Amino acid sequence: MEEAVLLNQTSLVTYFWLRGLSVNQKAQIAMFSMFLIFYVLTLIGNILIVITIIYDHRLHTPMYFFLSNLSFIDVCHSTVTVPKMLRDTWSEEKLISLDACVTQMFFLHLFACTEIFLLTVMAYDRYVAICKPLQYMIVMNWKVCVLLAVALWTGGTIHSIALTSLTIKLPYCGPDEIDNFFCDVPQVIKLACTDTHVIEILIVSNSGLISVVCFVVLVVSYAVILVSLRQQISKGRRKALSTCAAHLTVVTLFLGHCIFIYSRPSTSLPEDKVVSVFFTAVTPLLNPIIYTLRNEEMKSAFNKLVGRKERREEK
Repeated sequence: MEEAVLLNQTSLVTYFWLRGLSVNQKAQIAMFSMFLIFYVLTLIGNILIVITIIYDHRLHTPMYFFLSNLSFIDVCHSTVTVPKMLRDTWSEEKLISLDACVTQMFFLHLFACTEIFLLTVMAYDRYVAICKPLQYMIVMNWKVCVLLAVALWTGGTIHSIALTSLTIKLPYCGPDEIDNFFCDVPQVIKLACTDTHVIEILIVSNSGLISVVCFVVLVVSYAVILVSLRQQISKGRRKALSTCAAHLTVVTLFLGHCIFIYSRPSTSLPEDKVVSVFFTAVTPLLNPIIYTLRNEEMKSAFNKLVGRKERREEK
């Protein structure tokens, strides 16, 4: 009887209230301007990377195939949360429906988990290219690249469905305030009208374990690469070190958030919002900067693309 009453009460919560980043009006205006600039630059930078890679046939290699996937994911990942946050800046009631909240969580984890798997694949690609250069095009042929891409997107989808389904099954009949500017599983399950201890363990064992294992694999991969670089000539070593440094920067920024948020119980910390900002708005912007400013091939291809466009306009 009590269970039936509890389940009937779930209909009382059809919307959640997002606290956002600040209640101060001046701070909200400043953050709106800053995050709008971040978002526009994220779109421009990552879309330009994809267009440049498609346009320049010299970049039709496994490394840039995966880099174009990363840029596409970053655009999608940022779009899941930032536009809603920008719109809520001017709204007194920062509301999100239960269905929209579930949808946001699904796509957030889909793109986040897919990016984790992609970063791991990119580390393997660099390992083969640097440690086994003569076998590179045999090991990382286009068939293998496509299969790896399908596998990482499939893995991200399965992971997202698993987490979202756990959240949907919980009853929500009381608290409706999410202490963040977007819906995420740890914050949402705290609002459930039932014991979520088992769910929290499943989240840690799922998202937390994926983040930690992939991070360890990545660190080991780059450690092996660095050891291998000792035996290479200085020019090749500098280029490989530059590439690895770019990859490690992205890995640290992205996986650092995942480990911090998903490898502990669902408790709120003051640092959560700051980490979430880097996760959703800053990291997708830094990726194109890191990969283009430290990559001569990308800069050359981009200059060639811009030069061709200018010549067409002159004609």
